[in-house]
Amino acid sequence: MDYRFSPRVAALKSSAVRDILKLTQGKDMISFAGGLPAEELFPVEALKEASLRMFAGGASALQYGLTEGYLPLRQQLCSRMEQKGMHVTPDQMILTTGSQQAIDLLVDVLTEPGDTILVEKPTYLASLQVFQMHGLKVVAAESDEHGMIPEDAARLIAQHRPKLMYAVPTFGNPTGRVWSTERRLQLLELCRTNEMPIIEDDPYGDIKFHMDAEYPSLFSLEGRAEGGIVIYTSTFSKTVAPALRTGWAIGDSRVIAMMAKAKQAADLQSSTLDQQLLDQLLRGFDLDAHIALISKSYGERMQEMEGLLKQTQLSDIRWLQPQGGMFLWLELPEGLDAEALLRASVAKGVAFVPGSSFYAADPQRNTARLNFTHNSGERTVQGVKRFAEAVNEFLARR
Repeated sequence: MDYRFSPRVAALKSSAVRDILKLTQGKDMISFAGGLPAEELFPVEALKEASLRMFAGGASALQYGLTEGYLPLRQQLCSRMEQKGMHVTPDQMILTTGSQQAIDLLVDVLTEPGDTILVEKPTYLASLQVFQMHGLKVVAAESDEHGMIPEDAARLIAQHRPKLMYAVPTFGNPTGRVWSTERRLQLLELCRTNEMPIIEDDPYGDIKFHMDAEYPSLFSLEGRAEGGIVIYTSTFSKTVAPALRTGWAIGDSRVIAMMAKAKQAADLQSSTLDQQLLDQLLRGFDLDAHIALISKSYGERMQEMEGLLKQTQLSDIRWLQPQGGMFLWLELPEGLDAEALLRASVAKGVAFVPGSSFYAADPQRNTARLNFTHNSGERTVQGVKRFAEAVNEFLARR
């Protein structure tokens, strides 16, 4: 049969990270590509104990649940949000299949095909897939080490009148940058003035290398859910385990109710089993202590990779030291195409993500994202060594 696929899906770009993960399967490959947490730090024993408590109530744990998500977990999350200056009730929250679904649902209920969305340059590549799938035009504002540049955002808003802004202001993917509080306030006011909702995506905000550092969310700076312009999303994927596929969104109850309607059409509900497991975990496990543990370990792994890159003495490679998150963003020598470099790197047994994947248009091709959280010790040493060899050989052939 000759299938006639939807033009939207047929034109959709495949995820560079997912394609690279396929490429590295079954080989002696060291991958700096995926945003993978360290498996050895997963709270396995605590999750085992939580599962026993979950099933102590019998077969009801296996029943259908609410589209909005398991109420006890939403109540616990409201308390956790309170500690971060985000005051919400369960009616202002929905649990989703990872924060990726939250982004998809928000775009679904707040835009129409042909609308424009404003992002930072560069930005999270899977969000670009969502925007393309929904038929949106993406415009990208310039950014620097302090975040999205308000003047450029204002220019694009005046020119294109976007319906939404999507932002990862704390330890952004791919750059690891943190928006300054001044920039956050300026951009919040700019969007408020233009009545433009903001999707604030915060999967990495808890993974900070200086535990006393404060990075106020856009949501907390606005100070309200009802009538507010910020819808905040986050996930347990980076702090507990990605396989649990549980994220959440908070915002105006009218937006949350519309997301629930769209979610009913998409999947009825996310896994209640995962949500109940997380609820039991939070009741018998110190998640904050666990986050401090992984943050300390990831900070050490970042320093290890950064130190090894410095030792290679690769010329004309620059990066900004991240203060949290999971990634190093490299600017390679001018004229070096990171997609071509990837092929040379894979031949040597190391993978990364070329930076071009993170641009809506006009990519900076001499950029690359390296994950530092999944590997450590000898694997990181060997991986950086192979990466440096690939760069040097590639430059020698130019």
